[in-house]
Amino acid sequence: MATPDFITALRADAGQQLLWLPGITAIVFDDEGRVLLGRRSDNGKWSVIGGIPDPGEQPAECAVREVFEETAVRCVVERVVLVQALKPVTYPNGDTCQFMDITLRCRAVGGEARVNDDESLEVAWFDVDALPRLHEFSAYRIKQALSDEPTWFEPAVVE
Repeated sequence: MATPDFITALRADAGQQLLWLPGITAIVFDDEGRVLLGRRSDNGKWSVIGGIPDPGEQPAECAVREVFEETAVRCVVERVVLVQALKPVTYPNGDTCQFMDITLRCRAVGGEARVNDDESLEVAWFDVDALPRLHEFSAYRIKQALSDEPTWFEPAVVE
């Protein structure tokens, strides 16, 4: 996965210390109710589409851009599915970060699903009852995007 230039610049000053970063996940459905997935080039596993917004970029703009960059599919954002602070992650090079994920439900409006950059090995549409093996992160977001529930978030602990 390509590291955005602004994060590379931050790392020059911050070193490997924890960075708090925004993350956008796009759950894209087509008119047949299938979900769009990519098989990641970094680990070979199927996953939902996502990325990091550029400075000043709105979450919906990021979702539309990332989906097109990775899959050549054009989409529109329909609603916010969930907002969640994820657990910190340490990458093999020692860099640490923690993402605030905003997951958006999207609808495909054009394009043919295909590998469109070096972040995916494969791109495909899947029936929601015939998904490949997915990490819980992806499976949960698809489940939430299919529900009619309001936006999910971790409730605050009141003392």
